[in-house]
Amino acid sequence: MSHGEILEAMSGLMLSMFVAMLSSTVVSNALPRILHDLHGGESAYTWVVTAALLATTAATPVWGKLADLTSKKLLMQVAIVVYIAGSVVAGLSQSIGMLIACRVVQGVGAGGILAMTQVIMAAMVSPRERGRYSGYLGATFAVATIAGPLIGGVIVDTSWLGWRWCFYVGAPFAALALVVLQRTLHLPTVTRELRVDYLGAALITGGVSALLIWVSLAGQQYAWLSWTSAGLVVLGAALLAAAVAVELRVGEPIIPLQIFRHRTVSLATAAGLFLGVAMYGATIFLSQYFQIARAQSPTVSGLRTMPMILGLAASSLVVGRLVTRTGRWKRYLVGGATVATVGFALLATIDARTGFVQLSAYMALIGIGLGATMQNLVLSVQNTVPVQQLGAATATVSFFRSLGGAIGVSVLGAVLSTRVGDAVVSGLAQLGVPGSALGGSSTGIPDVRTLPAPVARVVEQAYGSAVGHVFLVAVPLMVLALLAIVAIREVPLRSTPVPAPPVDQAPVPAGVR
Repeated sequence: MSHGEILEAMSGLMLSMFVAMLSSTVVSNALPRILHDLHGGESAYTWVVTAALLATTAATPVWGKLADLTSKKLLMQVAIVVYIAGSVVAGLSQSIGMLIACRVVQGVGAGGILAMTQVIMAAMVSPRERGRYSGYLGATFAVATIAGPLIGGVIVDTSWLGWRWCFYVGAPFAALALVVLQRTLHLPTVTRELRVDYLGAALITGGVSALLIWVSLAGQQYAWLSWTSAGLVVLGAALLAAAVAVELRVGEPIIPLQIFRHRTVSLATAAGLFLGVAMYGATIFLSQYFQIARAQSPTVSGLRTMPMILGLAASSLVVGRLVTRTGRWKRYLVGGATVATVGFALLATIDARTGFVQLSAYMALIGIGLGATMQNLVLSVQNTVPVQQLGAATATVSFFRSLGGAIGVSVLGAVLSTRVGDAVVSGLAQLGVPGSALGGSSTGIPDVRTLPAPVARVVEQAYGSAVGHVFLVAVPLMVLALLAIVAIREVPLRSTPVPAPPVDQAPVPAGVR
């Protein structure tokens, strides 16, 4: 495709990515209000986010495998339709359970969109030229992250709209993306016999779900050391072990385990997993920090996160062009991961009284670091694997990053809930105030604007220190991601795809490790 044709098609891809990111960001600042209206607690807050991430995680490898077998354009359009259906029904939710179920459908569609965006771009552009186009996607990610909380905040703060429009608002963008892609995306359809490993997909989904249920409910619904905990851990481990056995035997596995023979794929996947835990698990709770610890409205909370998002957008664009110009990418991966780690460590020091100038600097560091890291991790893998495995390899990296995000939201959400509950109970006891001052539960999502001033200060301090502790827990995970990135062996970006190896070839060529 020519440069002009690529830009036309990229407009549809960027719209699609905007839609997928909007599904999570548009509700981030609205969630405290949504769960207050639907009578949900901290665990519900976690699961509204985790359900979508888990569905995205489970669906991503399936979409990636299908991309290697059939029309990439058709798959993208199907994913957008699934997203629209989940969004519209989510807006009609009458209970927390219904909302979580709809978020699962949204997650399946978003997983397809995110996976297919990367796969389609890889099919259009050579690895050497892919850096600057990846920068466009990174900037779109940032714009969606900026626009989502702002749109969601304005919707929630507008009485004649209400939070249900946080879900409806994505439908027009999705419909426009469908039209643009239909008119601008023209790829040759390379099809193979359609054999999808549904058993492997089911085992992976079941195993991951069991472990996520364990970490999100342990300490609240049951003790960490209990028969329920043991049962969920054993079940999850058994299902994942069975999934590995299945993936080693089937002809078209959902996650082709042989791609992990590539050193770059293994290390980039590990780095993506740790990045996902830290990035999703920590930053998703910034909306709670601003709305509860700082008593800001949803709209203002969205504006407060702009330093991080602007840093991400600028870093994605600049680094993408530098990678294309030089053909080198590892220096930017290492530098980005280092800067993000420093940002997480600094945010671990915050509390309810931290100045906004300090917060802005810390958030900007995280944004700059993540912008230089996320897209280039995928690029390093796409530069390594044969073209016939491009979809599966790209989806595998996205799968582990989404898996890390789901784990991070669950684990760090449980950490936050425990810290907040203990701090609120202790603070109220010092005031001689009963727990009923928070509406009967110290673990719910309170509206600090309706609380008496002394109680509100207790809640604000509890959330301020607890969110800082969440970032502290995320720091070692960022260090592990950085170590994995440092160990990756750099291969200059190629101008042509990696050819497929002979069928009977056992070793991996040294040049693509």
